[in-house]
Amino acid sequence: MKIIIDAMSGDNAPREIVAGAVKAADELGVEILFVGKEQEVKACLGTRASQFEIVHTEEIITMEDDPSTATRRKKDSSMAVALKLLSEGKGDAVVSAGSTGALLTGATLTVGRIKGIRRAALAPVLPAGEHGVMLIDCGANVECTAEYLLQFAFMGSYYASKIMGCTNPRVGLLNIGTEDTKGGELQHRTFALLKEANDKGRINFIGNVEGTTVFSGDVDVVVSDGFTGNVLLKTTEGVIKFMMKSLKGVFYKSTKNKLAAAVLKNDLGAMKKSFDPNEVGGTALIGISKPVVKAHGSSKAPAFFSAIRQAVIFARSGMIEDIKANIDYMKIKAEKPE
Repeated sequence: MKIIIDAMSGDNAPREIVAGAVKAADELGVEILFVGKEQEVKACLGTRASQFEIVHTEEIITMEDDPSTATRRKKDSSMAVALKLLSEGKGDAVVSAGSTGALLTGATLTVGRIKGIRRAALAPVLPAGEHGVMLIDCGANVECTAEYLLQFAFMGSYYASKIMGCTNPRVGLLNIGTEDTKGGELQHRTFALLKEANDKGRINFIGNVEGTTVFSGDVDVVVSDGFTGNVLLKTTEGVIKFMMKSLKGVFYKSTKNKLAAAVLKNDLGAMKKSFDPNEVGGTALIGISKPVVKAHGSSKAPAFFSAIRQAVIFARSGMIEDIKANIDYMKIKAEKPE
């Protein structure tokens, strides 16, 4: 398996990106194809430079570039070329720590969506329950139709089953209440479509879920429009930071508390690790016809290694084939295709 690496994107590129990729080559047994400024990548590789394939590019897409046009305007950028190589079959997946918007737009235009999928979605896995809980979408699609959400539910369910290890994943629709009548027109229409899919045995829809249910361990996939999902995601990140800071303040408050912290050190470390983005590494772009993983922009080597590991699992999972095989169940024939 060959993983294509956008070596120049991200806050710590190329050094940390290259270090994470080398670790992946050593520990995961995958081929690595670097895309970026050849001399800079070689400098990071040092004596191992001859062991890796490097495709030279001159341009870099930055956070200041317009995400909607970046890969078209900068065709010789590391991100644009990496996606082009994936579309040409020169590798099995792309991993990039670059601009989320640019990567999503570039993947859609260059690699293409799975035929029949209306919109690709960003789908992070949040730390909850035994396997985590997928939030789909978390910002790629601010305005959604019921058909988009129906497709998100199917795609999230396949991902949870194939990659997260969930048996018969429980799918919930994010809403302001659990009652069937809650929400606006979008939620009402989506609820009906998901219930129909559930009744036909195609998805395990458990109904509406509130924000408080997301981390309860009672749901595996939370379906949302991108606007609401992004608010939930960013709020969750803020609350986690606040709680960790508050706990630290409590344990350093007195000598007695410091002794208690010493006793709980291992358990606190495990809890902190479960919230650490380095453990997941990135977010899959679900709905693209080939695996693309967005690593965190601030990724250092361990986080980027984790993103590559996620891409390898994604590429081997057969999830994209599952979506293709079931695409007819994921369409609303009455709606005009876009």
